[in-house]
Amino acid sequence: MPDDEVPPFDLAGCLDGVRRRDQAAARALVDHLYPLVIRIVRSHLPRRVPEEDLAQEVFMKMFTRLGQYQGAVPFPHWVSRIAVTTCIDHLRAQKRRPEFRWADLSENEAEVLDAVMTNENDVPANDAIAAHEIVHKLLAQLNAEDQMVIRMLDLEQKTIAEIAALTGWNQSLIKMRAFRARRKLQKLFKEIQRKERT
Repeated sequence: MPDDEVPPFDLAGCLDGVRRRDQAAARALVDHLYPLVIRIVRSHLPRRVPEEDLAQEVFMKMFTRLGQYQGAVPFPHWVSRIAVTTCIDHLRAQKRRPEFRWADLSENEAEVLDAVMTNENDVPANDAIAAHEIVHKLLAQLNAEDQMVIRMLDLEQKTIAEIAALTGWNQSLIKMRAFRARRKLQKLFKEIQRKERT
């Protein structure tokens, strides 16, 4: 192996060390899995929940449940599922936001939403941030499971099979949730549009 090449991470050896309560092995495991966990947390982060706090909670659960890991799936996949379910738990725990209204939008967001709904002109590329904020405000109106399905399927472009692997839900349930969530989002759009016209 060339001098500048980093040796592959010894996950099995690290897990053995963690089970022997080796603090250095525990730190190495967290360092190794941090990019994976923080990516999941950031993509599903409930509003007003600090990402580092949520990542720390995922790692706490990982360590407390380590005895349950049977090796049936790769360890990073098992940790991914813990991260996803932790995010879902936080989304569920948040109180349902008050009814979403046109007045909740900034001027820029209102213009973007109006352009999207009327299809009179294309949304400029520099309004992508406003569009992103609108999507998140609308998603916040859905329940935790429906939010997660739409985020994974439509925003992250994951397949039904990938979502099933990450959540433990069967594929029929995922399709049904996605269908139901999209209908709810369409209804929200129509309600906003109707209220704006009255």
